[in-house]
Amino acid sequence: MRVGQGFDVHPLVPNRRLILGGVAIPFEKGLDGHSDADVVMHAVCDAILGAAGLGDCGRYFPDHDPKYKNIASHLLLEQVVEKIEIEHYRVVNADITIIAEEPKLSAYFLKMVENLARTLQCTPECVNVKAKTSEKMGFLGRKEGIAALAVVLLEKVRVGVRTTHSC
Repeated sequence: MRVGQGFDVHPLVPNRRLILGGVAIPFEKGLDGHSDADVVMHAVCDAILGAAGLGDCGRYFPDHDPKYKNIASHLLLEQVVEKIEIEHYRVVNADITIIAEEPKLSAYFLKMVENLARTLQCTPECVNVKAKTSEKMGFLGRKEGIAALAVVLLEKVRVGVRTTHSC
């Protein structure tokens, strides 16, 4: 068993869609970034890569590479899952915290969990998504951006075993 943690943050900007956990959320601003800037998917990618000892997202998906311009971040997470499968790991569970003053996100948690579970090849019970505010402190409190934290547990698996699993 190996544990990894991930963090990502992007600034909020006008004229951009807000994507979190692979869900398009109606809001007047979106996150700025080279890809779709989905901080949830990016934090999970980094947590998985960290647990496997494989570095971070920037190593595999550099922000200067045009092939990742505006890419949907769930596609990056799919590639990360493929990388850990090569190393004979699977995700046991993932716990994600989104830090944002607004918008309210609880109505979107179930879809985020479903998207993450599908991509991580586990059941939704193995994925938890929650949100917190920063109590109006700092750049997140001033509604200048959104951040996400993720913790992931990986388990070494037998060669050739690939199944969707429960926790």
